[in-house]
Amino acid sequence: MDLRPIARGDVAAVAHFLHDNLNHRITPATWASAITPTWQRDSPNHGFMLVCGGQIVGVYLAFYSQSCIEGRIEKICNMAAWCVLEEFRSHGLRLVKAILGQDGYNFTDLSPSGNVVQLNVRLKFQFLDTGTAVVANLPWPGWSGTRVVSDRESIEAILQGRDLEIYKDHAGVPAANHLVVLKGGQVCYVMFRRDRRKGLPFFASILHVSNHDLFRVAARHVYSHLLTHFGILATLAETRVVRYCPRLSFMLRSPRPKMFRSDRLQPEEIGYLYSELACVPW
Repeated sequence: MDLRPIARGDVAAVAHFLHDNLNHRITPATWASAITPTWQRDSPNHGFMLVCGGQIVGVYLAFYSQSCIEGRIEKICNMAAWCVLEEFRSHGLRLVKAILGQDGYNFTDLSPSGNVVQLNVRLKFQFLDTGTAVVANLPWPGWSGTRVVSDRESIEAILQGRDLEIYKDHAGVPAANHLVVLKGGQVCYVMFRRDRRKGLPFFASILHVSNHDLFRVAARHVYSHLLTHFGILATLAETRVVRYCPRLSFMLRSPRPKMFRSDRLQPEEIGYLYSELACVPW
């Protein structure tokens, strides 16, 4: 049983493994695209894998990025898809130890499920506040001076500076969708993903909002645009992401947990950019 870092040359085999053993809805080509986002050119690896008899029997993906927080550069490792064949489960913790054994990183796990949550607790991970409001996406007239655009040409012409950099980093990743809100000379860049609840793919989850004040004022136009241009019936808005509780919404009883481990970062400094949430379209 060999434990190896996932190198660029392993991506195709890892993508087929994850398609066959973790999520059949995601094609091997989409898995491969998700594993190798454009921003991750200098990452140490793409996670780790277990190999037995020349065959992959376990995988733990990782996404790496850097953030400037309070004037300092912080390295972040997002622990993503973890899949080990049943007969090799006893070796699964080797993958966890390999990822967490990398020095200098802050770690996030933004989709832990089942026993992983309690394992993370034992490994000193903390919970993020993922209180989530559910908003019905209702049609709304567009004559109020607010405009929402979602075509690539318009977005690239409007965004500037850091917003444009973030957009270009995420424009080609499989799970990220983008729109821009314009009102009274102000701009708000919004990134979202399509999401499932109880197997139904009719939801949008907000991943990033660049101008919270404008979003709060123009949110109903965003929800309307999601309905009319993307066919999405409802929006899942984490209050820590949108920084308000939408009107005519209700809070999920059991929002999905998200966790992080760091001795330097505070919960409010943890975001969802440059992570599996933008890359992997479950």
